[in-house]
Amino acid sequence: MSNTVGNGDPLRIAYSPCPNDTFVFDAWAHGRVPGAPALDVTFADIDITNGMAERGELDVLKVSYAVLPWVLEEYALLPCGGALGRGCGPLVLTAEPGLDLAGKTVAVPSERSTAYLLFRLWAADVLPDGVGKVVVLPFHEIMPAVRDGRVDAGLVIHEARFTYQDYGLHCLADMGEHWESTTGLPIPLGAIIAKRSLGAERLRELAESARTSVRMAWDDPQASRPYVRAHAQELDPAVADQHIGLYVNEFTADLGDSGYAAVRGLLTRAAAEGLVPAIAPGALAFP
Repeated sequence: MSNTVGNGDPLRIAYSPCPNDTFVFDAWAHGRVPGAPALDVTFADIDITNGMAERGELDVLKVSYAVLPWVLEEYALLPCGGALGRGCGPLVLTAEPGLDLAGKTVAVPSERSTAYLLFRLWAADVLPDGVGKVVVLPFHEIMPAVRDGRVDAGLVIHEARFTYQDYGLHCLADMGEHWESTTGLPIPLGAIIAKRSLGAERLRELAESARTSVRMAWDDPQASRPYVRAHAQELDPAVADQHIGLYVNEFTADLGDSGYAAVRGLLTRAAAEGLVPAIAPGALAFP
């Protein structure tokens, strides 16, 4: 399925309303990046954009690194604009501290998310008997479900790192901490991908536009505030700033050698566990 636009048309892009994405794309979305193509923006949570990528919809998408094995034939990974980092991994939360998860029910935001892959890799290492059942719930329902006893544990991402104590919950394990301690690599979370059919020159232009947009946001953080707040209305501004500080970093501007090593490491380990298909050699290379 190919819905690619011509060079004169706005580029159709989807990313989340989360503060890190609106911060990164603010300058580009509002026409302040010199020479960058105009954007036609769709806001959607990452489980939605993962599905859009699998169906070949839109030109540029923010997706989970976990979905790459299913989409790399049609989409190229951009070397910038995404989310990797340290100390920013998903958490497993429980209502009581130190709960044994053997035979228990765990809520996750998506089975095609990087958080889920990191959870499965952690469980393979530390839970010899595995968990009882995994259920998929919308991200915003997970902490209330754990608090109310509808599930035994929940896998959470993003700003939940800063707010889970408000629900009276406990952090049973930090998936990112486990990943970093076992690999030494940063945690790959969200990727920016673009249709290969746009052509190598266009893809390089998009990567440079994303990189410039990130740097402009860093140079003038106040400029992005209205856009960030408009799409994160329920989030405390201080939490939004923490969110941006954690997820927008040097890897957002450029994956670099350690960023690519982290992505390859995640997908290789996940393929070895039978969680994703193996990717072809060179599939991550940028044109």
